Amino acid sequence: MISPNDLKFQDELDAASKLLDVLPHNELISGDFVVVCSSLDSVVLANAIANELDLSYELFFSERLYAPNNPECEIAIVSETEEIVYNSELVNAFDISLDFIYGEAHRKYEEKILKNVYKYRKGKLLENLQGRNILLVDLGCQTGITALVCIKSLINLNVKSITYGTPLIAADILSYFNTLVDSLYYAKKISNFVDVDFYYNSRVAVESAMSILEDSPHYLPLQKIQKSKEI
Repeated sequence: MISPNDLKFQDELDAASKLLDVLPHNELISGDFVVVCSSLDSVVLANAIANELDLSYELFFSERLYAPNNPECEIAIVSETEEIVYNSELVNAFDISLDFIYGEAHRKYEEKILKNVYKYRKGKLLENLQGRNILLVDLGCQTGITALVCIKSLINLNVKSITYGTPLIAADILSYFNTLVDSLYYAKKISNFVDVDFYYNSRVAVESAMSILEDSPHYLPLQKIQKSKEI
């Protein structure tokens, strides 16, 4: 019988190592893939994978939306390309109007996403990914809503292909996600998924993301800045 500890990683670097064990290195390198980090939570993971494969990476921003009378009930998510994914069952159950969702999405875009773009990309827009092969990296996939909005946004950016990689994925959404992307790789498939944090014994604080990005030679938005400093 598998114990809960068997399903856990020591930290993000341990998770990156386990995910790298199943990723197709030669295919990713020869295909000139760009790694896309699904969120600030996944920066350590994406940075480690990009370093190992010597691939450039981009950080994708999104913000979650919550029910008007329940700040803990997540109903939707909006991306920096202003794509929206919402939980139709919850929206219908709480009789939440689409006007509310779109209004909240615009507010989160203006107040949160643009702020992150300026902070973590020095105001640069998302790198032109049209026609590129993408390795979308996600710290863990429980409900899949973050990955879904990333995938939807990447498709609308006309990328060539999407490979999805995550250390953890909930068993009940695995087959669905296989239909959304060109390839899918994971280290552990979890039945009765608790939450992503449960499966990590320790995590690097999100506040450390900026220093990781600034020190990385692979983070696309800062590469030109770093090169100009070297000159």
